[in-house]
Amino acid sequence: MKIGVLGAGLMGKEAARDLVASDGVTAVGLADIDLSRASNICAQLQSVKLTPYQVNAADVVELANYMRKFDVIINALFYSFNEVVAKTAIEVGVHAVDLGGHIGHMTDKVLALHKKAQGAGVTLIPDLGVAPGMINILSGYGASKLDKPKEIKLYVGGIPVKPEPPLEYNHVFSMEGVFDHYTDPSLIIRNGAKQEIPSLSEVEAIHFDRFGPLEAFHTSGGTSTLSISYPELKTLEYKTIRYPGHAEKFKLLVDLNLTKANYHVDVNGRTICPRDVLLKVLDPIVDLGDKEDAVLLRVLIAGKKADMKTSYTYEMTTYKDPQTNVTAMARATANTISIVAQMIASKKIDRKGVYPPEQIVPGDSYIKEMAKRGVYISEREQVNEQNTVYSHTKGN
Repeated sequence: MKIGVLGAGLMGKEAARDLVASDGVTAVGLADIDLSRASNICAQLQSVKLTPYQVNAADVVELANYMRKFDVIINALFYSFNEVVAKTAIEVGVHAVDLGGHIGHMTDKVLALHKKAQGAGVTLIPDLGVAPGMINILSGYGASKLDKPKEIKLYVGGIPVKPEPPLEYNHVFSMEGVFDHYTDPSLIIRNGAKQEIPSLSEVEAIHFDRFGPLEAFHTSGGTSTLSISYPELKTLEYKTIRYPGHAEKFKLLVDLNLTKANYHVDVNGRTICPRDVLLKVLDPIVDLGDKEDAVLLRVLIAGKKADMKTSYTYEMTTYKDPQTNVTAMARATANTISIVAQMIASKKIDRKGVYPPEQIVPGDSYIKEMAKRGVYISEREQVNEQNTVYSHTKGN
């Protein structure tokens, strides 16, 4: 299997790390517009399988020439490149996966290429991070065990193990993305009807072992394609996990238009975007640096199975790797996209076209592969039969 990675940022680096450690992978490319960055990562990983490339993804000729060298492409670039990478994959006849991007309906644009991908005989899977990504795979796995899935509730958070004021938060992706998820409305299904509600709303208490009290609240983008894949759901919602008080603090910033994109004010004759200023102010405050992070996840899928109320709950708590210093978020994200890319290359996934993760990634195999990488996802089945509840848990 030959797999190429686009983007030598954190997720591209960690995907490459996993690929070179995988027995079935024979060659890995790591491409970036900055050749020295790709070369430095290759020197760090020290694998004969790994080769650096200089590629400007905005140049479709350069992009195509790189992509056609491989069986599958992992797109770890900023989400604005997802459509052009998908179109180029179809053009050169190469499978591709990306980390998602529902902002600006980017994933919808990729999904719209389904018939062209089928015609070209390639498989494209967008949204392969944690949320969306891991939560989609687990939702699809749980839903496949039910005759009629009716409810999906999703809870995910990347948080510091030791929170510090004023926000008790350290970012593991860009703060720009955090602002978008906090500012844009959240799509949910309630009582069988799709609707949008404000992000940072409906704060609820949630508990995970070793973390004490936490809170969860609506944010945009998390439900991703699930409302399309399961249109008969009565309930669908996604909430982000943070330490208590975080939502209230950020809601003030949102209400003051400090996180709003394309919003400008005049200050002494100069036009200034408050969002740009806030990003600069917050960046050193919320930078993760060498601090330890954790990713918390809980996915609940409920419905009917053999006429009995049945639910499946998937749960994960992942920490920074003490040996490699790879963050918890990078472990969860990069391993997910690497595993699915290898499933396509090995033909474990062989349907052609564009599919969201919940429709095509085998959940049982995925959970086993993540466990091999030290990321453990537990499954709990609960059956309510004539008012008697039976519960079974497996995994670690």
